[in-house]
Amino acid sequence: MQRQLKSFFAVAIITALVSSLVFVYIAPKYLWGKVIPIPYPPSSGMKTEIVIPTKESPTIAEIVAKKDTPAVVGITTVEFRREFYFIEKAVEGVGSGFIVDPNGYIITNNHVANEKSKNIKVYLSNGSILPGKVLWSDSVLDLSILKIDAKDLPVIPLGDSDKISVGQTAIAIGNPLGLRFQRTVTSGIISALNRSLPITEGEKPRIMEDLIQTDASINPGNSGGPLVDSRGYAIGINTAKVTTAEGLGFAIPINIVKPILKKVIETGTFKAPYIGIVAYDKEIASYISTDVYIYEGIYVADIDPTGPAYKAGIRKGYIILQVDGKPVNTMTSLKCIIYEKNPGDKIKVKYKTVTGKTGYTAITLGE
Repeated sequence: MQRQLKSFFAVAIITALVSSLVFVYIAPKYLWGKVIPIPYPPSSGMKTEIVIPTKESPTIAEIVAKKDTPAVVGITTVEFRREFYFIEKAVEGVGSGFIVDPNGYIITNNHVANEKSKNIKVYLSNGSILPGKVLWSDSVLDLSILKIDAKDLPVIPLGDSDKISVGQTAIAIGNPLGLRFQRTVTSGIISALNRSLPITEGEKPRIMEDLIQTDASINPGNSGGPLVDSRGYAIGINTAKVTTAEGLGFAIPINIVKPILKKVIETGTFKAPYIGIVAYDKEIASYISTDVYIYEGIYVADIDPTGPAYKAGIRKGYIILQVDGKPVNTMTSLKCIIYEKNPGDKIKVKYKTVTGKTGYTAITLGE
């Protein structure tokens, strides 16, 4: 009996040693995770291997930059400004622009290049420097269309600024601080729409209307460059920034220049049809007068008594609600419709009088 008990203890000890050996050495090294599932998850104290990917997936900004930067150009100009009545001083300017037609049509700002500018040079991405000619410019819109003698150029397609929304991706491309930093790409979001911005620089103070606000960095020299969406379509033309704050850049909606560009390409120039009113929308009402409040439409603040609108029955104080069946709640929307027309064309206008009555009239646009 005593001999059997000793044998039992010997077997138990040997079994325990073998089990410990399997658990401590053999199982972790050869069985766990391969033959036998791991009995417990690795603790936070266990060493883990950090794997750095060899190639990062391209970002939206990277893809858009590769697609659009070849069509962004640098622009230099010389303007002669009169000082002390008889003395003229040559002032050099620099800015950005972008090609919108393979035959050399370029959009930029009026304050970058206009009809007074001399010695306009356009710097292409391939290193070429070509003379530029201003086909059309407008100081109120702060827009110009240039032409260079070239073919088969890369272009940036035009998007639809009426369909953009706050929070979506916005990418600015241009030449901040001069040509040394050509084709700089900055990215952010659309921060707000239909902004109004008082401009005090230049010959006459004015208010720019219906601007796109973005936090994508815009600096001097970026003016005239494109603001594009995540597909690489131009939705705006960079024009200004608030220098007293960070992340407050502004761009002109691209839709305002579409009908102008179309006519310039077709005819070589553009002349806006004349409607004969001075008007503003609700976004700039606070800049003009605190006595007028509008929640829809365009307020007629003044009118030419010999102009087309007056002849059609529109009066000062009326509110224009629709043009050709389309609501007009911003000056940009009104201009986009009118700029598609020609002098002599008729537009159907829905309006509201000062007493609140609505009516319709047909306005024949003038020269």
